[in-house]
Amino acid sequence: MTITPQETYRGKRVTVVGGARSGLAVARLLSGVGATVFLSDKGSPANMPNLVAELERAGVKSEFGGHTAAVLDCDLAVVSPGVPSNVPVVKQLVAVGRPVLSEIEVAAQFCRAPIIAITGTNGKTTTTSLVGRIFRDAGRQTVVAGNIGLPFSDYAAELRPDGVAVLEISSFQLDHIDQFRPKVGVLLNITPDHLDRYPTFNDYVLSKFRIFKNATADDFLVYNADDEFIRPFVEQSGRVAATLLPFSTRHELPIGAFVRDGEVIIHLPSAPEERLMATSEIRIRGEHNLYNSLAAALASRAMEIKNETLRESLTGFEGVAHRLEFVRDLGGVKYVNDSKAT
Repeated sequence: MTITPQETYRGKRVTVVGGARSGLAVARLLSGVGATVFLSDKGSPANMPNLVAELERAGVKSEFGGHTAAVLDCDLAVVSPGVPSNVPVVKQLVAVGRPVLSEIEVAAQFCRAPIIAITGTNGKTTTTSLVGRIFRDAGRQTVVAGNIGLPFSDYAAELRPDGVAVLEISSFQLDHIDQFRPKVGVLLNITPDHLDRYPTFNDYVLSKFRIFKNATADDFLVYNADDEFIRPFVEQSGRVAATLLPFSTRHELPIGAFVRDGEVIIHLPSAPEERLMATSEIRIRGEHNLYNSLAAALASRAMEIKNETLRESLTGFEGVAHRLEFVRDLGGVKYVNDSKAT
């Protein structure tokens, strides 16, 4: 007999560490199914009056200005995406044996639709937005959430089984997953980052690899075959249970997505090789965006999105604000807004 997430959390005492949008969303979700929820945030309540009012409406008790011993009085804890694993309150919860889950883990348990989860050091937001555009163009009920700004807990339960959740996932969110299992996991790239929150670069890399922790042979892992950290680890025999779908801009591949003579080629294990489109037709420019586009197209084809929809989306998608966003051409000079990089 399958136990529903509603049954799992009903009557449980849950501490949510960290407020803001994700903390509020998961607190509301769990309180709504009968959990006794307590939210703790180190910030001042004066800076978040709307949060305090929303928590009261949801029947959630809270504390602000620091974490007291009340945090430990729970059956399990849920951490917001912005809370690092190395802060004292999380270490205390682990030390006393309380399970610590990420908000994305809890929300996914309520989701009946397949999940496409996208992670990497760079390009997550652009790729997530593009995949969301593709599925909307295909007419699918689509939620784009996670690290991109919308808390998944606010939308997970609303998705129908024939819909799709497209999630941008950070390493912090992956640190505290348990059952999280995307139908399609996407690994874009890994470069040194967040080393103030991880003991070593290798710990950061292993955190990213948790995206395929629970994968089965029915799932897919789309990954960058040109990345020096990802390819050797993923392709080592027995590492990944999912069907491997690599992408590359440098080499032709027997399976996956790659570039041949200026054209995007997609070859899935269960289908013949397909020409998708010329790289010059892709609206967003730059080699990094070619990688993002290959990843998005491959993940979408794995979910049986048709090539004509992919072409429509890739030629129409203008990118994300502040990320190499074309502004204008004046006097032969192209002006680009890249404020996100600064």
